[in-house]
Amino acid sequence: ASVREAIDIFYIVNTGGVNLTEAELALAQISGYWPQARALLKDKLVTLAEEGFVFNLDFLVYVLLGVLHNMGSDMRKLHSEDNKDNIIEAWKKLDEKVLDYVFNMMRTQAYVDHTKEINSVYALIPIIVYAYNKDNKLSHEEIKKATKWFYYSQIRQRYTGQLPQKLDKDIGIVVSSESPFDSLLSIIKAERPLEITSDEFDGVGVLHPLFSLMRWYFKSKGAICLSTGLSIRKNMGKRYVLEWDHIFPYGLLKERGYDINNRFKYARAQEITNRAILTQTANRSKAAMQPDVYLKQVKEQFPSSLKLQSIPEDEMLWKLDKFEAFLEERRKILASELNEFLNNITESIETEVRLSVEELIELGENHSLELKSSLRWDYEESGVNKSLEKVIMKTISAFNNSDGGRLIIGINDAGEILGLQNDYDSLNGDKDKFEQHLLNLIGNLFSQEFASRKISLTFPTVQDNEICMVEVEAGDRPIFTKVKDKNGQTVEKFYIRRGNASVEIPEYSNVISYIKGRFDQNTIG
Repeated sequence: ASVREAIDIFYIVNTGGVNLTEAELALAQISGYWPQARALLKDKLVTLAEEGFVFNLDFLVYVLLGVLHNMGSDMRKLHSEDNKDNIIEAWKKLDEKVLDYVFNMMRTQAYVDHTKEINSVYALIPIIVYAYNKDNKLSHEEIKKATKWFYYSQIRQRYTGQLPQKLDKDIGIVVSSESPFDSLLSIIKAERPLEITSDEFDGVGVLHPLFSLMRWYFKSKGAICLSTGLSIRKNMGKRYVLEWDHIFPYGLLKERGYDINNRFKYARAQEITNRAILTQTANRSKAAMQPDVYLKQVKEQFPSSLKLQSIPEDEMLWKLDKFEAFLEERRKILASELNEFLNNITESIETEVRLSVEELIELGENHSLELKSSLRWDYEESGVNKSLEKVIMKTISAFNNSDGGRLIIGINDAGEILGLQNDYDSLNGDKDKFEQHLLNLIGNLFSQEFASRKISLTFPTVQDNEICMVEVEAGDRPIFTKVKDKNGQTVEKFYIRRGNASVEIPEYSNVISYIKGRFDQNTIG
């Protein structure tokens, strides 16, 4: 069969129910106009794997799409034979210079010795595109900024969903921004807090990206194996050679109820805070040796080894009956040290990054984002329900009294796009009538000044449906919301954001205390 016939077979197989990726289909097209492509890419995969960087063909196709077309979503861009000269030239540069440069940088600067340590290898693509465009001439500061962003892209799981679209956005920033990795970090910060908290370790196992960050941090400190005293930095081939062992032996914990029959306790036994990184598994009987005996032996043999792996040195916590206290203390140590490690890589510049509506919806409701199905249309009752307008006002006041936020009307809690047509119809109008009605509600309840200075309304279109984005600035003065109590009397309530909800602070003394902490002292009284 000819190459083109083989490509046709690819498409027949794909439509017949055997799922081939867009990258596989793109590579089939590339091979049609450049027959050597697949073999050359496979040769590079073998070479990289020998150095510990194990990828599949899809990854390299995404790299080609990134450097040639500055995107990650439309593999069809690679289908045309018009790409041939450019793709051959691009691959030569990637093969001979850029890929080796980037992976050497990741090993020496980010302490990544194997792709098994990486939660999502696709975070490497914006870095590769940047190095490609800069002809491998990255300054020391640029390398540090790229490394810092890479770490956060892993622990905050930037690429767990909507990979092509996120690559579009991130590669677009890399090729256009004057400080790309600061901007990319700002996107992650807009999605999730950067600071690591101790409770993030609770019940987390070795597959979580926090465990990878722990390994990279330990390597940066020159950590050594608790069993051998050797450095945990290893030159690796295709096989990953580092191991991890329970500090408190699972055999002993199992006898105390930390087994598979109690999922909560079992997760604690397997938690990464009960793990040490080793070059080889300790030669000890897990069921027999008490943790305090084991850790004392380790400290005697290799005095610095515990501190280098952030293991509590308080010997009282090494007792088997102090297991939970040991975990709690190590969580605190790790949270503090990892935050310091990340912050000290380099100073990041705050950049203004606007998330798309689709990205906001994907994030779901949080401290600064609320989704509402409608302004006044009750989907359960199929009619107008003006009490829903009061809920909208409550949310707006809570954002004002907290750190500001966005309220999106026309989307339900599950992220389903409902649009505003029912609200428009209920007002016998259109977008303009809706906007005027909403601003009047805000102005009448709070003040016209507040409505004009602190509120911004936009009407983006998502999936052919118009929705309303209400952006509320963090207020410089507290606002109270007037509502009717159960006796029909008008009372004032004070709302704030707590997590993904707007909640009332009920006690007057607590309200005063909050206002004193949140606002200027002159706003009280």
